[in-house]
Amino acid sequence: MANGVVIETGRLFLVAPSPEHALAMRDYMARNRDHFAPYLPPVPEGLHTLEFWHERLAAWREETAADESLRLLLFDRGRSDGLVIGDCAFTNVVRGPFQACHLGYKLDRQFVGRGLMREALTAALAYAFRALKLHRIMANYQPTNERSGKLLRRLGFTVEGYARDYLFLNGAWRDHILTSLVNPNGR
Repeated sequence: MANGVVIETGRLFLVAPSPEHALAMRDYMARNRDHFAPYLPPVPEGLHTLEFWHERLAAWREETAADESLRLLLFDRGRSDGLVIGDCAFTNVVRGPFQACHLGYKLDRQFVGRGLMREALTAALAYAFRALKLHRIMANYQPTNERSGKLLRRLGFTVEGYARDYLFLNGAWRDHILTSLVNPNGR
């Protein structure tokens, strides 16, 4: 996988993060602290510091270089202020006969409801299947997060199961609906 990935859509740039995004990521997470809280694991120490984000971005680049993940930051093409408005991540890449990964995504609260995440994921999924040569992309969501469930259905994800106490998020073990999308060109 290549660092330096840039994917363009009608309204967005999806960009592989680099060290210069530390301030923008710190601000994005701070702005959305309450908005993201129900869906995130316990907040790591220092999440809202530049030092944390310099280290985290360097680790993400190493993961990408090792073919273990691809993370993308979302930027509005109509803005020039460098504001991160969302992110998506293809993580836990497994090669061999599986050729699969997990997908996660978040969108800044002030940009929800505009179809931006659908636009971003449509492009990111196409890239992941084509450039990363993945066969299966898995995405899981909490049953209470119907907005995410609807988005995944619109993108073609199929429900494959229900996992009780799947992830420890927002102070408790949370059930998840398990979904996947198989590469339409891979059969």
